[in-house]
Amino acid sequence: MRAHPFALLTGFEPFDGAAVNSSWEAVQRVPGVVAAMLPVEFGRASAVLDALIEQHRPDVVIAVGLADGRTAITPERVAVNLEDARIPDNAGTQPREQPIDVNGPAAYFSGLPVRAIADAISAAGIPSQVSLSAGAFVCNSVMYRLLAGAAVPVAGFIHVPSERDMPVEDIARGLEIAVRVSEEKGGR
Repeated sequence: MRAHPFALLTGFEPFDGAAVNSSWEAVQRVPGVVAAMLPVEFGRASAVLDALIEQHRPDVVIAVGLADGRTAITPERVAVNLEDARIPDNAGTQPREQPIDVNGPAAYFSGLPVRAIADAISAAGIPSQVSLSAGAFVCNSVMYRLLAGAAVPVAGFIHVPSERDMPVEDIARGLEIAVRVSEEKGGR
């Protein structure tokens, strides 16, 4: 058993014609964690995350994605059993109103202490608030499959703003706080 909790953070590759993805840019700057990039592809992103969990056996997993237009770091409370993409993923796949798992529950709640994370990030002077749902694109699919696997009880998803709406250094600082709070509180 490790003396301290061990965290895995993932960000996403650029998508929808963008040159960068602030989730990946920020995750790489968080000290003391394993950082990895996921593809913006339905199914494949979760397979890559599963392999990373198997390889590293983390105590905490925080998947991080870009929510363009948001101006705060938003830990997600719920992943819904739905893929409904307004744009194609990077492989050209665009599911519409499809369940992620036809036999799965309608939703999973985050294993992260979402309220404590948002409060701690806000207390550090970085805008943060809890978001109810991770949407219906690849981010939600990754969160749903991560929580369905239950391989890591302290796991969930955080959306971050683009670099236009928040400096990457602030996003990275917010994620560092999220990791610390998750390690300390361990769960909802």
